[in-house]
Amino acid sequence: MKRRFAGRFASRGLMLAIALLFLSTAYADELRRVKPEKVGMSSARLERLEVLNQRYVDEGKLAGVMTMVARHGKIVHLDAAGTYGVDNDKPLSEDTLFRIYSMTKPITSVALMMLYEEGAFQLSDPVSKFLPQFKNMQVWTKDHHEDADNPITMHHLLTHTAGLSYGVGGDNPVNQQYQEAKLLEAKDLDEFIDKLAKIPLHFEPGERWQYGVATDVLGAVAEKISGQDLAQFLKTRIFDPLGMDDTFFYVPADKLERFPTNHMWNPEESKLVPVADDAPLNNSYFGEMFYSGGGGLVSTIGDYMKFAEMLRNGGALGKTRILSPKTIEYMTSNHLAATTQVGVSGEAPTIDLQAAWRGIGFGLGFGIVTDPAKTGVISSPGAYFWGGYAGTVFWIDPEEELVGIGMLQLINSPWPFRKEMMVATYQAIDELNRGR
Repeated sequence: MKRRFAGRFASRGLMLAIALLFLSTAYADELRRVKPEKVGMSSARLERLEVLNQRYVDEGKLAGVMTMVARHGKIVHLDAAGTYGVDNDKPLSEDTLFRIYSMTKPITSVALMMLYEEGAFQLSDPVSKFLPQFKNMQVWTKDHHEDADNPITMHHLLTHTAGLSYGVGGDNPVNQQYQEAKLLEAKDLDEFIDKLAKIPLHFEPGERWQYGVATDVLGAVAEKISGQDLAQFLKTRIFDPLGMDDTFFYVPADKLERFPTNHMWNPEESKLVPVADDAPLNNSYFGEMFYSGGGGLVSTIGDYMKFAEMLRNGGALGKTRILSPKTIEYMTSNHLAATTQVGVSGEAPTIDLQAAWRGIGFGLGFGIVTDPAKTGVISSPGAYFWGGYAGTVFWIDPEEELVGIGMLQLINSPWPFRKEMMVATYQAIDELNRGR
């Protein structure tokens, strides 16, 4: 039997009212619930998001899913459908913890830009200034490797143009070395960096865009500059100030009951299957691997909304300022050349990968919508976003002062849920922000 968030409510207003349970009292005024009509959205049309969520669960495509939308800093939608897993019929609730994987990257990027604002580095600085292992990198060219002409800079890391990858896709020699190095088995970031720096780059730094472990390297830089491990740095500088009490690398023992099952889709049997807790990319949440600034965090939908609202609001939430609005503006501008193609994010690659990423650029830690007409989904120029390996997604639309977050636990999701969620959200807008 499919079960909805805290049961099936007769009143959507009651469901939205519990949004405040996500948020510490310090931010209740900034992130309070309002009727969608108060911020130019339609209550009736937002119900299409609830229908979308329940359809995915009813069709067996997702075990459970939660969505949250805010406009002008006010929560207008909160919904959940389904359960903790195909092996756990506990209904999703306001304190459910999700593996956010690569939605960790924007958080780590913000942490680095906090250090940048403090004068700890320049974007043109070579990463070897902080991690000497990267001083004499080599680049793979055809059938051999040779010395790189240029050093990896901090800007290269933040824009994924450093020549690093995840070592997947194809059987080229560099990918093979990634796999042989067993990076995910590193006990800490020092060991991770030692292993990674011995592998040749895929291309000359700055030559093109490629998704990979660059943000994990940024996490190691943050440790060197701050003198703290990454978990403590993020906690003291971002999580505690924003009241993100349920965001961390390792799930505390007393919160494990709030941690749902991760899943994969079995296409042969057309069904969801649980992912074992000790499977690769799943066991780090139990304290067995290094602090991954690129994909290691667990969070709740409410906690991530605090982070996203801080970004949308120009770097501040309530009286707490994390970054300058000018820094946010700079981070969320497209930093790629017009000829540089963004490649792939959290969801499984599509047949036409190049077409799937038309109209998209990249800033400092975020994908950037440069041309909505080319993306194939409703959006606004300058909207920025990212997603996670288990299907999670968030986006921020500065033009419409809109934030959307989707939380699910399905590795390499084959479904277009992210785009469908965006459509269901945007179609509920009655008044464009420029008309207010």
